[in-house]
Amino acid sequence: MLVHPNFDPIALSLGPLKIHWYGLTYLLAFGLFFLLALRRARQPWYAATGWTRREIEDMLFWGVLGTILGGRLGYVLFYKLSEYLANPLDIFAVWKGGMSFHGGMLGVILALILYARRRGRPWLDVTDFVAPCVPTGIAAVRLGNFINGELWGRAADPSLPWAMVFPQAGDGLARHPSQLYQAGLEGLLLFVLLWIYARKQRPIGQVSGAFLFGYGVFRFIAEFFRQPDSHLGLLALGMSMGQWLCVPMIAAGVLLWVWAGRRAR
Repeated sequence: MLVHPNFDPIALSLGPLKIHWYGLTYLLAFGLFFLLALRRARQPWYAATGWTRREIEDMLFWGVLGTILGGRLGYVLFYKLSEYLANPLDIFAVWKGGMSFHGGMLGVILALILYARRRGRPWLDVTDFVAPCVPTGIAAVRLGNFINGELWGRAADPSLPWAMVFPQAGDGLARHPSQLYQAGLEGLLLFVLLWIYARKQRPIGQVSGAFLFGYGVFRFIAEFFRQPDSHLGLLALGMSMGQWLCVPMIAAGVLLWVWAGRRAR
């Protein structure tokens, strides 16, 4: 069995200022998004509609706000509502952790709606532009989860070559390194598939639908190996909260993809 290295969550200390690895992985996520978005802007159908570096910088600002605010509020609403209602000031204690991807996605959707209105662009055109640039950021943040030794996996067969003991779990069990599974599935694999799919001009809305469907499916699969939140456990039908949140995401992805194709015809 492997043992999690139990990294120091603080990457660098400069006097009273402490820079956490988790924060650096978010910076890496936003940096990768920016570089990939610049490449997307050079594709003929986007270059023809005037996507510029300045627009991408503006969109990234809105996206960062949507990610942080939506991710935090999503965690509060989906995972620990009663706890935060009892201690509402803890909602602002983001340094203690607690972010939800599904909440962050909703926050980004709202931010992109506002951005699209300001720029006079069709909203789905903006989300199609953004979608292939997102998965590498997801992979980066999942690596941050692994470095922190959080969101570990369910118990695994100790003979599994990559089974890992997470000291933070406090039980000495061999577990799946589910953070790395998620980085590989929701991050790298989804990025490769979406990037290839989006190299050709698609009907407006189809790239966004493919992202919703692909992320939902890969996250649903990864949840079978991820330890459910201790205060929630498994919910109806033996599914985790993460899986239940993926169900409407998968359905929305299919409906959007089909609708976009029919609308184009």
